[in-house]
Amino acid sequence: MKRVTLLGATGTIGQNTLNIIEAHPERFSLSAMTAGENVALLAEQAKKFKPQRAVIANEAHYAELKDLLAGTGIEVAAGDDAVVEAASIPADVTMSAIVGAAGLKPTLAAIRQGNHIALANKECLVCAGELMKKEVEKYGAKLLPVDSEHNAVFQVIGDKPEDIEKVTLTASGGPFRTWTKEQMKSVTPAQAVRHPNWNMGAKISVDSATLMNKGLELIEAFYLFPLKVEQLAAIIHPQSIIHCLVQMIDGSVLAQMSNPDMRTPIAHALGWPERIHAPVTRLDLSSIGKLEFEAPDDARFPAISLAFSALRAGGSAPTILNAANEIGVARFLAGEIGFLDIISVIERTLERIQNIPLNCLEDVLECDRQTRAIASSL
Repeated sequence: MKRVTLLGATGTIGQNTLNIIEAHPERFSLSAMTAGENVALLAEQAKKFKPQRAVIANEAHYAELKDLLAGTGIEVAAGDDAVVEAASIPADVTMSAIVGAAGLKPTLAAIRQGNHIALANKECLVCAGELMKKEVEKYGAKLLPVDSEHNAVFQVIGDKPEDIEKVTLTASGGPFRTWTKEQMKSVTPAQAVRHPNWNMGAKISVDSATLMNKGLELIEAFYLFPLKVEQLAAIIHPQSIIHCLVQMIDGSVLAQMSNPDMRTPIAHALGWPERIHAPVTRLDLSSIGKLEFEAPDDARFPAISLAFSALRAGGSAPTILNAANEIGVARFLAGEIGFLDIISVIERTLERIQNIPLNCLEDVLECDRQTRAIASSL
């Protein structure tokens, strides 16, 4: 039986992870569960799955969580430090599903336990890719990608990366794939979070709408796999059936396909190196009929080009890109700026902040803090 720590239990990835665990009670037990704000759902999940510890990041909810779990024998804690401590509890697999840069410290804590890390937080590698790679090697941890595209590459890439010529990540194009820039000026948060294929949280849904999600994923792929920047590409694939294309040196192209359901890559990561059953709808290509592909339009969706520029620049550029994007998305969801202003905020923030080397976690966190302050002022 594998012991699982679930960081971000109440989000979409967290709930899908519990769905897989529930389907395999003989395989998995929970060491710890954490959440940010949703104390009622965390308590409900904890009563059902009986982890050793339940942690709420917002300390204001501590008394409520303690009251809801009274008599269960489950340890209760609150605060950001308590989340990091929960990530340090011995476990076989840690599901890192906290959204944004907030997941960085807990994920590093789990890496330092030498755990297998089912990584659903792309911002960790975007903000601190070199640091995380060094820590993984130092502590003997294993990164198991959960993002559907990276999990697809992980499945396809095999044990001979030298045979790979190019890796292409697919993107649905989001809800505004066919919209003009003029039409996108009036996009509302409600429209932006209505993804055509995936059921995801608000932040990642907006990232998918701007295509910044794909930009962040390309940076993540650079740190996950032994690839050069020029070996990475993205393509628009509206059906979200093919999740990656891996071109080999002999001209062969290998693809991984599945229905757009996050439980498939979650099951793969939790079960690895074995495969386990996932309660998902099986792929029926005859009912889909056709698969479409098109190149990303940089004029309408410049996020991918921005991400490639940050990746090539290195240093603090990807950290700045991510933090500015988080601020831009948050302000858009709050109704304070327009949809197209998200990219504008990122571009202007990158222009304002000097690109410097990031040598340790403190450097990363300070860069993230400064970037958020400047992006907020813009």
